[in-house]
Amino acid sequence: MANEKKQATWGGRFKDGPAELMLRFGESISFDWRLAPYDVQVSKAHAAMLAHIGLISAEDRDAIRAGLDAVLADIESGALLPDIACEDVHMNIEQALTKKTPAGARLHAARSRNDQVATDMRLFFRDACGQIAGRLKALLGAIVELADKNRDVFIPGYTHLQRAQPVSLAHHLLAWAQMFGRDLERIEEVARRANICPLGSGALAGSTLPIDREFVARELGFVNAAGEPQVTANSMDAVADRDLFVEFASACALCGVHLSRVSEDGILWNSAEFGYVRFSDAFTTGSSLMPQKKNPDALELLRGKSARLQGNLQTLFTLCKGLPLTYNRDLQEDKPPVFDSFDTLMICLDVLAGTLEGMTVRPDKCAAAVADPLLLATDLADYLVARGVPFRDAHHAIGALVGMAEEQGVPLDKLPTEAVKQVNAAFEDDWASVFDLKRALSLRERPGMPGHEQTAAQIAAWRQRLQA
Repeated sequence: MANEKKQATWGGRFKDGPAELMLRFGESISFDWRLAPYDVQVSKAHAAMLAHIGLISAEDRDAIRAGLDAVLADIESGALLPDIACEDVHMNIEQALTKKTPAGARLHAARSRNDQVATDMRLFFRDACGQIAGRLKALLGAIVELADKNRDVFIPGYTHLQRAQPVSLAHHLLAWAQMFGRDLERIEEVARRANICPLGSGALAGSTLPIDREFVARELGFVNAAGEPQVTANSMDAVADRDLFVEFASACALCGVHLSRVSEDGILWNSAEFGYVRFSDAFTTGSSLMPQKKNPDALELLRGKSARLQGNLQTLFTLCKGLPLTYNRDLQEDKPPVFDSFDTLMICLDVLAGTLEGMTVRPDKCAAAVADPLLLATDLADYLVARGVPFRDAHHAIGALVGMAEEQGVPLDKLPTEAVKQVNAAFEDDWASVFDLKRALSLRERPGMPGHEQTAAQIAAWRQRLQA
């Protein structure tokens, strides 16, 4: 009958359908609809396997696969919309499929929604990690280009937000690259760990039917570098495991922390107090009251989004804590934080890349800041150490000179030589030669240091890595 109430596929043992409130409370179609392409891919592979083992005919296999393609086309065109009465993406697709071909009723043999969604999500993770890796490489490319253009611009490096020692701007930017490079490694590792097929695990104990799990794994590309199929080793763990969700969200959250720290650097550098850089109009906004304002809102929002990414990770930790094996309905809530982390991180990476591409460095402001002779106080201590003075004694002597300069109201490098020699006899007439920025950087040509040759080598190494 046209107005007959729909019954769920699991409804055989129930006399009545669920309450409308329960339907709204229990549905997942509002967020798992995005899994439709992966679900179709999994179902096509499963149909091929069922035909391979002789459980369905080749004709049914072809009808199912053609029907699934038609269903996906309807979804992509908007002709097929999600129906809350079917609960989730799997049942929506299955019911749409059976309307296109009677063979669709044979598709769900030897599988459960538990192993089905686990497989869908592993395909999602592989795809999502690939997309994030691409965005990270684009961001790294923007950072490396910016570093290359500013090899000869120098700024103070900071500890405790106090001027500490001089570095090239390129060296500071390449520190950002190291952070995002580790993020790239982490997201690639998540993709590697996702590349194992759980289909065939059933609800938790597999199937009595003669399925071929390796066949499905090959169909879906769950293979190692040698082309060998990779399948999960324990059917209970395969459907209960949410480590990948946590690992993915963790990689996203840590990348968000890096986005936030880089943003804070940029916000400080853009302030009137620092003035090292300017940002383009494209990634800044104004004030509704103060007409002179040009606010680095993109970077401030990146700081804020990092909290959201951390919250998603905490949601997953809390969700999984204390759950017995295997599947529990709580785990339906695993997808929204993962999807949100993916969507949020993707746009954040694009925004930071765009912001940096429009960033203009102000060499005059940088030069004025790095001209502070106190930045080379540690180099002056090294001057004494090179002449046999124990470092602790040298440290104390330079501290005394700094205090003397403050009392006399003169820069450190302008103290009288005779007064300097009275503080420590190891000082010679050339002591003030230490206060030369080029000299300071030329002495920092060992691995990991900000010397010009080291910086050039790092830039070349990054370019090679990003082209691989």
